[in-house]
Amino acid sequence: MLRKMDIGFRRLIVWQEAKKLALKIYGVTKVFPKEEQFHLLTQIRRAATSIMANIAEGSAMQTRAHRDAFYGKARGSVAEVDAFIELSSDLDLIAKADANDIADHCARLSYLLTQLLRSK
Repeated sequence: MLRKMDIGFRRLIVWQEAKKLALKIYGVTKVFPKEEQFHLLTQIRRAATSIMANIAEGSAMQTRAHRDAFYGKARGSVAEVDAFIELSSDLDLIAKADANDIADHCARLSYLLTQLLRSK
């Protein structure tokens, strides 16, 4: 029987951090107004889950070029989340403290992805 931790991507710290970010995003967006359900709410959640999905998919690629393409997409999604969080904060949809915490988390994730892309 295969245990969860036997799967390669789950061992990556960057994937673990991406999952934590997605969980934070789902937590802070629970209180978004109903009119945002198919707009900003959907966009920010999709971007957050895209980060961890692209890291997982990239880790399964056979060539460095293919892996890097997925890791690059993940880094782009981090920037998306960061931008959406700033907008959400400016619209008073989330608390400034939550926005700052998530922005810090995005900066960490972007750094980890950059390091992963630079590694040989």
